[in-house]
Amino acid sequence: MINALIIDDEPINIINLQRLLEQHCPGVRVTGTANGAADGITAIQQLRPDLVFLDIQLPDKNGFELLKELPSADFALIFVTAFDQYGIQAVKFAAMDYLLKPVDTEELKTAVEKASSVIAKKKQSQQMQYLVEILHQGQQKDEHRIALPSLKETRFVYTKDIVRCESSNSYTHFYIKDGEKITVAVSIYEYEEMLAPYGFVRCHQSHLVNKKFVRSMVKESGGYLLMEDGVQVPVSRARRDELKKGLV
Repeated sequence: MINALIIDDEPINIINLQRLLEQHCPGVRVTGTANGAADGITAIQQLRPDLVFLDIQLPDKNGFELLKELPSADFALIFVTAFDQYGIQAVKFAAMDYLLKPVDTEELKTAVEKASSVIAKKKQSQQMQYLVEILHQGQQKDEHRIALPSLKETRFVYTKDIVRCESSNSYTHFYIKDGEKITVAVSIYEYEEMLAPYGFVRCHQSHLVNKKFVRSMVKESGGYLLMEDGVQVPVSRARRDELKKGLV
């Protein structure tokens, strides 16, 4: 049985989430709730939950500020939020789970299944530390890393060192400048928005490139990008004009 804590400033949201957990996640037992960051910190320290559902927008502090104040975090974490663009980006960079309100039943079940695996393997503490690191860094883009969860481990890679990304069905292959290839079971569409602020452009349905590694744009053979490592990346006709602007 997984002991869970819900931190949310709206009582109705807590009630709804509890009801969904009771109906669809019988392996989760809600042992406490809190309606703000201060109460949440106290509840975490007293109850020592296995899993915390944390609202990003809280009245006294936001969910990220709450995490910064914890001396340690040995629990699995699922963020719950109505909408917070920077917050969602930070969560995605750390490869952590989040649920958008109103909570979808199937998404909740998937998130809880992942959390169960995390709890069993105790793998999320490093991701939590990295999330706090992202929040401290703010907009220092050269220092940003992204968490890439492969089958055996979660790798933390600087965005500036990623040469390109290539899609293969529901997988994405990351090619790093030292020649390493990292494969994650996440669609390339998830990374397009995340990496756009860091100089990445979409040149094809299956390809996302870091423009600082683009040597030239070649017109022959239907058009392709020649990368610094000699790799030829195709350019779709629909994206050609937009890509020219994006590479400047």
